[in-house]
Amino acid sequence: MADLDEVDQRLIAELRRDGRAALSDLADRLGLARGTVRTRMERLVARGEIAGFTVLTRGDVTAAPVRGLMMIGIEGRGGEKVMARLQGIPAVMAVHSTNGKWDLIAELATQTLLELDEVIHRIRSIDGVMTSETNLLLSTRRAGRR
Repeated sequence: MADLDEVDQRLIAELRRDGRAALSDLADRLGLARGTVRTRMERLVARGEIAGFTVLTRGDVTAAPVRGLMMIGIEGRGGEKVMARLQGIPAVMAVHSTNGKWDLIAELATQTLLELDEVIHRIRSIDGVMTSETNLLLSTRRAGRR
């Protein structure tokens, strides 16, 4: 979001709050004309600043009620191999490389705590995984939601 002016930033914040908001509602909240909002949205999409719109369903939240973030420390230069192994585990929803104390962060989702415990042990046994820390996600709020 390099060269976004304040209006673009406010528009994106409103869309994060409610991606289904009508143009007229967005215009009212931003104090702009409906046509201005439409033009800015089209420009943001064309420039790639808005990559797309998504829907979060009840199933997305309840399909795997036990969710956690596992921070992983890698030994040596085995990051790519570890990442590939992680991506092969069904309970791993996403893997992020990062800086700081941890090399990778894995988003985990299972049906039960017992399944999560099994996944954690499986990940810890991967060659190259030196250390880890797992935190359970207790609740999730979308950015900008009230």
